[in-house]
Amino acid sequence: MGDHYFSANPSTPEQLRRIAVTLADRDVEVTTAGGVFSPDHVDTGTRVLLANAPEPPAGGDFLDLGAGWGPISLSLAMLSPRARIWAVDVNERALDLVRRNADDLGLDNVNAVRPEDVPADVSFRTIWSNPPIRVGKAVLHELMETWLPRLAERSDAYLVVQRNLGSDSLHRWLEATLEDDFSVHRHATSKGFRVLRVRHQGPGAAQA
Repeated sequence: MGDHYFSANPSTPEQLRRIAVTLADRDVEVTTAGGVFSPDHVDTGTRVLLANAPEPPAGGDFLDLGAGWGPISLSLAMLSPRARIWAVDVNERALDLVRRNADDLGLDNVNAVRPEDVPADVSFRTIWSNPPIRVGKAVLHELMETWLPRLAERSDAYLVVQRNLGSDSLHRWLEATLEDDFSVHRHATSKGFRVLRVRHQGPGAAQA
């Protein structure tokens, strides 16, 4: 069976490579490798998310769920240098790349960690994610149920999902599953992708 980018320790050759990308309106060079998601470019879904998510908060703890080599985490770190970015992935090679890229770009506010290494008491001022849809519905739903409830009150998560890979069914599932003080809206549609906005209003708050 071949490796997937969500393998913990890919057995495929690492094959480090340098690519030129634009993140947070900066032209930068980053290091990627085989065995991680989209090693040759910033994938379309991530580009749609980065183009359509609003300016992140100035500070606080942010989550990039399924970080890959780090395009979302690096962008958040550049946009909000006073924030602490948690780049979460199960792929150890991806986490090494995030650390390498953050170091190369002089970003000292990125923590690239496995899910179990995020302290349980951390809540997030925002979550940006291109979630790993291909892990299957059961695993995806478990990820959403684990992480979205850790969104701070009056804070938003932005999830990008390909329309033909179930963005609308995920939208309905989130609405049916999350607590009443969460709302789910379609924030943007572009290039065959939806950006879903999940807002944690807080108890008794009006729907936003």
